[in-house]
Amino acid sequence: MTLEHLILLRHGQTDWNSEQRLQGHRDIDLNAAGRRQAVQAAPSVAALRPDVIVSSDLRRARDTAGAVADVTGLPVAVDPRLRETSMGKWEGMTRDEVVVDWSAEWDAWRTTSPDASPPGGESRRQVATRAIEVVHELDAGDAQRALLTSHGGTIVGLTGLLLDLPDTTWSTLIGIGNCHWVVLHRYRGAWRLHSYNAGLGGVVLPHGEDQVAGT
Repeated sequence: MTLEHLILLRHGQTDWNSEQRLQGHRDIDLNAAGRRQAVQAAPSVAALRPDVIVSSDLRRARDTAGAVADVTGLPVAVDPRLRETSMGKWEGMTRDEVVVDWSAEWDAWRTTSPDASPPGGESRRQVATRAIEVVHELDAGDAQRALLTSHGGTIVGLTGLLLDLPDTTWSTLIGIGNCHWVVLHRYRGAWRLHSYNAGLGGVVLPHGEDQVAGT
């Protein structure tokens, strides 16, 4: 095991984020605000001294990773296993639309175990299981500090899995703000949480469903 620090960075804002529209695997670009967020956050993320950057293959994550790469000079590796949760039938719908048509399913996905999933979509456990493969592969290499640029739902699930949290607590982790990050460090072989939902604006407190993982 070589990794000592792991930085999990969520992408910048998209128009669909501002509309509270569920993106999932849809390849939505950063908007102007999201591009500014990425550029503004990049020096702080670079100051965490990653020696490798791996990004989801979706453009909103790749372009956010690119802003950090511009500061660090590191190349960006792309890995589809860091994609956001597939939202199945909910992709493209707003949260309000989902709640109207899928109220029970939405509530179950938001508040129950990591094995609940949107209709036709992925559970948090499925997402975390594919994403943690990237961590394991990096751990078998030479990197000590890795930056993974990904998505809110993926970061929440991966955090729960890396910290070995009980299933019943996964849904208590709030979503990550745009261009905010999680930092974990390894101590005596186990991952420890150093910071959660950190960013230039400080910790972002959720308002209702404003920070639902999976968008």
